[in-house]
Amino acid sequence: MPDSPSAERAPLRLTRRGRTVLVAFAAAVTLAALWVDGGTGAFAGGRADHRAPSGHVRTAVVEPGETLWGIATACDPGADPRVTVQRIIDLNGMGGDPTVQPGQRLLLPG
Repeated sequence: MPDSPSAERAPLRLTRRGRTVLVAFAAAVTLAALWVDGGTGAFAGGRADHRAPSGHVRTAVVEPGETLWGIATACDPGADPRVTVQRIIDLNGMGGDPTVQPGQRLLLPG
């Protein structure tokens, strides 16, 4: 009587390949949910709302021959210039084109 309701079923067993597929699927669903929830602001260099910067902010006008690296070094001499450059890029919404032109006004982190 294998079709009777009282017949016991064997427990579900997954092969190594089945477990790998299951874990990969769960990871893909989780990453998709985080991407939808976080939007582009969740990624480095993403364009979040840069109009309302947090903390103290100063402004500077780019002089001829100045570079973003030089401005970052002068802005915060004790900090890592790479971090300061990225903060300036984020404050000014320059994610796509981080070049500066003479006369350009920049927001600088405080």
